Amino acid sequence: MKILFTPVIYEHAARFVGRTPWDVSRDADLMFEGHRRAYLEYHHQVIAVGIDIYNLEAEAYGATVEQCEGDAIPAIHRVLWSSLDDGLAVKPFDPERDGRVAMLIHVGQRLKREFPEADVRIPVAGPFSIAFNLRGISNLCEDAITRPDDTAAMLMRLAENQAVLCRAIAKAGLDVAFFESAAAPPILSPRQFREVELPALKRAMAVAAECIGHPVPCIMGGNTFPILDDILSTGTSYLACNVETNQAAFVERVARTHPHIKLRVNLDPCVVACPEPERIYRGIDRVLEIVGGRPNCVMGTGAMPLETPTENVRLIREYVAN
Repeated sequence: MKILFTPVIYEHAARFVGRTPWDVSRDADLMFEGHRRAYLEYHHQVIAVGIDIYNLEAEAYGATVEQCEGDAIPAIHRVLWSSLDDGLAVKPFDPERDGRVAMLIHVGQRLKREFPEADVRIPVAGPFSIAFNLRGISNLCEDAITRPDDTAAMLMRLAENQAVLCRAIAKAGLDVAFFESAAAPPILSPRQFREVELPALKRAMAVAAECIGHPVPCIMGGNTFPILDDILSTGTSYLACNVETNQAAFVERVARTHPHIKLRVNLDPCVVACPEPERIYRGIDRVLEIVGGRPNCVMGTGAMPLETPTENVRLIREYVAN
């Protein structure tokens, strides 16, 4: 059985217009052109419109995305919320006026008109990943330990607030790409994930599904095997199997108990970007051995590094096809 290879393109789109991720992240025309050219080159499964995908909501709430030098990915360095209580009182942002939300939706509509056959999606972050940027990771982890109930309530408020974003995406005729990597172990222990994060994660995914009209993928980076049962309980139809986790055990568990779920089994991004074909071939062989011909599996990359040569993707596809 042949397996599809599909790269995951965020900041890598900047490579196609010869500009920095910062420049492309702030300019609608550059973002459109970068993702347009990337799709023409790769024809990847999903066009996820964005560069710094985890900054979107935090910026709309009022956080500042710092200008970065060179090819660094833009990031938020200063927390907006000085206490957990700020998060407990947060009101929804306005997708039409706040941050870059309207710009990304507009770019998504342009890409959908250009490529009507493509699956064009706007990034939507899970509650913990939003709080990660607004509260800061050290503060947020301390909150989860010292005030777990209040932290869970704050995450639930952020989950409910995502309805305004998901409705705006649906109104624009686009789909949702749902991400929640910040909540994966070891940032949260499996027990903390289940008790503090999982109710809000389920609610955020339900809100997205209600607005879009179908279940959304639950894409989490990191070591997700210890929380796999909890992720499966969200009702998602698509999961990422990352290099940081036990990929063989992950694939076996999903294939045995949830064979209808589609899995993206990721190559190591450092291998994908490297200049050594034999190392790339070994990485592909490893994933093929793990997948073992199972249906509902694709081979992916995680976030493909900006510096990845386009010829590496051609090499991977030719090797997989043969």
